[in-house]
Amino acid sequence: MLELNKSGTDRQEAGRLPAQGTGPDTRPADGSPGADAAAERVPLRPYLITGAVLCGLYFLYSYLQYSRFGSPSWDLGIFEQEVRAYAGLRAPVVDIKGPGYLILGDHFSPIVALLAPLYWLWPSAEALLFAQAALFALGAVIVGRTTQQLLGGRSGLCVTVAYGLSWGIQEAVKSDFHEIAFAVPLLALVCRALLLRRWTAALLWSLPLVLVKEDLGATVAVVGFLLFVYGRRLQGALLAAFGVAAFVVTLMVLIPAASSAGTYDYWQKIDKNGEQDVSMLDSVLGVLNSADKIEMLVFLVGITAFMALRSPLTLLIVPTLGWRLLSQDSNHWGMVWHYSAILMPVLFLAMADGVRRSRESHRPWLASYAKAAVPVSVAIAVAMTQHLPLRDLLRPDSYSTDARTEAAREALKAIPAGARVETDITLMAHLTSDRTVYWIGGAPGTAPDIVAINLDFGWSRPIEDPVAYAQQLHPEARYRLKHRGGSFVVMERTTPEPAEIPGVRGH
Repeated sequence: MLELNKSGTDRQEAGRLPAQGTGPDTRPADGSPGADAAAERVPLRPYLITGAVLCGLYFLYSYLQYSRFGSPSWDLGIFEQEVRAYAGLRAPVVDIKGPGYLILGDHFSPIVALLAPLYWLWPSAEALLFAQAALFALGAVIVGRTTQQLLGGRSGLCVTVAYGLSWGIQEAVKSDFHEIAFAVPLLALVCRALLLRRWTAALLWSLPLVLVKEDLGATVAVVGFLLFVYGRRLQGALLAAFGVAAFVVTLMVLIPAASSAGTYDYWQKIDKNGEQDVSMLDSVLGVLNSADKIEMLVFLVGITAFMALRSPLTLLIVPTLGWRLLSQDSNHWGMVWHYSAILMPVLFLAMADGVRRSRESHRPWLASYAKAAVPVSVAIAVAMTQHLPLRDLLRPDSYSTDARTEAAREALKAIPAGARVETDITLMAHLTSDRTVYWIGGAPGTAPDIVAINLDFGWSRPIEDPVAYAQQLHPEARYRLKHRGGSFVVMERTTPEPAEIPGVRGH
């Protein structure tokens, strides 16, 4: 269980990372003279081919979901508005969160600006979905090839498949684009560098994590702790201090400075359950008070045949698991959404490390089990896929166009390019590339040109009169029915546009 060498004078056991790193970063992982040469002989082409196949599967699923108007949340629209702003060399204002809302005051993810060049070539939400598929697949290539360098044989390709089909990655694909897509290959590279004793590379690859999301500074601090334990005292201490500082400054200074509320809103996920205040002590005592939490933890280590528990790398999942288990929001606890994707590269490379450590164990049962761990993880991944998103790619109806999809497409045609549109999740990500889009009910005083809604969206109360509903949202304007087809209704404003629109400067 999470074995660490206690001092730099300990004898190096077979398959275990030494505590002291006295040699250069390229020193062989196992200390043998020919290890680097063997590592260089690991072919790259099979992993690139496997990665390309995984990228194709991920993007195909995302594209089919998008084309059938099946986005599960507003996040894809939010991120497209952010990337569109960066591509236009503007501040990342996301009107879906509120007119003129600066998204860096919500989550600190400036790394998504790297998608601007792709968006110049492909100005669509589909560009973000493709980028995420490629980043996830890149993580699989890194994890698989590193595993073969550590374990040899066919273990690398087996782990590539197991990782590529893992539930954390599949659920993230289903959840549309999120900024954590960048963290997946970065964490894979960090873990790879640690396992191959390339200490400086581990430090450098961990630095960009603080630009992915505000909580990852804590993960960077753990990387520094591991470097310290492995004997890189100065590098480890400096990196841990940087990670803690980045975490504190981002949450206490940068996000509040960009937020109109002057605070970090997500503290409420920990200290409030609905309207009820929750003390930190109660949050800590309640970290395992749900069957969903326990199930998630079991499946996190279970997909690695529990061999990840043999590696210190597993410590890297603690910060992310910590805030999720402390949260009062049930969406953070379970196996759905995108929250577990960044844990997958850590756990699968921890499994590879655990197998390597266990092969020469003095406990015969553990050494024997280590030989079976990789095939077991593959079997688990394949078996679980029967109940995970990618299984839909085998269903013929996933490729057909139903009446709902046709009705949604007709509704889109009724909304002119350049219009300011207030809508729900169904049409949102299909409008953000060339319209100003607001969340339904979240843009008071703006009198948008168009109000477009899906009557079957799942409203708390059925909308009997859509025009009356639009005018209820915007009493300063009048609307008329422009298009109705299936459950989709498009209404246009008939009164002049307001002289001043909230969130719009220089109008």
